[in-house]
Amino acid sequence: MIRRIIQIDKEKCNGCGACAAACHEGAIAMVDGKAQLMRDDYCDGLGDCLPACPTGAITFVEREAAAYDEKAVMAHKAQKAAPLPCGCPGSAARALKPQEKNECAASQACPSQLRQWPVQIKLAPVNAPWFEGAKLLIAADCTAYAYGNFHQDFIRDHVTLVGCPKLDSVDYSQKLTEILKSNDIRSVTVVRMEVPCCGGIELAVKKALMASGKFIPWSVVTISTDGRIIDRA
Repeated sequence: MIRRIIQIDKEKCNGCGACAAACHEGAIAMVDGKAQLMRDDYCDGLGDCLPACPTGAITFVEREAAAYDEKAVMAHKAQKAAPLPCGCPGSAARALKPQEKNECAASQACPSQLRQWPVQIKLAPVNAPWFEGAKLLIAADCTAYAYGNFHQDFIRDHVTLVGCPKLDSVDYSQKLTEILKSNDIRSVTVVRMEVPCCGGIELAVKKALMASGKFIPWSVVTISTDGRIIDRA
């Protein structure tokens, strides 16, 4: 059938992943650093992804395409939301007790400041006791590798969630919205890299804060690829 459907210009795509996060049907995924329409029947043609694209790489076209299949979309969502088939014990939620230590001597290892497990946004429970009254840190995966003092300067006294919008073909905003709605979060700090694809995690947090219906103070810290803080907003 001929119908309206999105088209992605790979030349204009900067790999930020914002469109994949905005697509509630899971029709878009990141492939080799570029956004790609994975299945025509997952695209409803409404274009929620268009305003999320910072480079104008997504447009509407009229072409031959499979009809939108809502049942297939719902089944796809259910499959992605299902627990890991292995029942992996490593994903079990648990609280941690960081060691108290302000400085790291050259001859000693710095103690971890992590307060909970798991830390991946996809694996974190929506409700957990450590979320109540927490200062929430939402960080792009690469930030902890780029910034040497990440535990002391960012993780310390925070509940930490991490993810990569470029590699994970999921909409973080939905999970984050539920966490913000279901818990008494005191503040949110986003730590991202300077690269364009990290805009996806900042966008997901912004959408979640708006959807939560709560006024929660939030800030964004941007880390350079050589490990410097280059912006605080």
